[in-house]
Amino acid sequence: MSLKIRFVTDYVCPYCLAAKVPLLEAAKGKDIEIEWLPYEVTQEPAPRVDTYHDEGRREKWAKTLAPAVKALGIDMKLPPRVIPRPYTRLAFEGSHYAREHGLYDAYNDRMYTAYFTDEKDIGDLDVLCELAGEVGLDAADFRAALEAGTYTKKQKAAVDYAKNELDVHSVPTIFIGDTRVEGGVYTKEGFEKLINDGLQRNEKQVIKGASCDINGCSL
Repeated sequence: MSLKIRFVTDYVCPYCLAAKVPLLEAAKGKDIEIEWLPYEVTQEPAPRVDTYHDEGRREKWAKTLAPAVKALGIDMKLPPRVIPRPYTRLAFEGSHYAREHGLYDAYNDRMYTAYFTDEKDIGDLDVLCELAGEVGLDAADFRAALEAGTYTKKQKAAVDYAKNELDVHSVPTIFIGDTRVEGGVYTKEGFEKLINDGLQRNEKQVIKGASCDINGCSL
């Protein structure tokens, strides 16, 4: 029996990266399809926030998220020195381009590490073009597509779908079969249990945990 997982995420959400890594480990060798769905924590024209100088956020992440990230072996700056935190619409428009050109997974992975490891402004077109070239995309064609707004409507529709159809208001929100996980799970074993339950379970359930929304990140 196969299992579909839908992972609603934003590239600037630390809980998303901390959940993504063990999920992929838990999914190895299993009959599982993972669909990555975009969500913009801060949508234009809402003001961008300065997470780097937010001492409350820094202290909370140091106590709660940093130990999980360390255990997973992820090099993640909490928070990264990118001020203010970037919009991610353009980065996600680039992901649609990458999908059409067969390099979605590589591009998707690079967006997280570019922001959280390399502290790059993934809201900047020049930065995105450089990263696109790194993963094997044609940087000039990539730039032309984003400047022309080729994927703007598609990205807006994807975010609207997550918010209005799936009723997602914080990330990560992960649908494992009929189980809705609102917030992160940070161990391979935790995801393996949810996956095994999903392969057997018919009834719906909701699990809540740490996540990010328009108002910030919560436990």
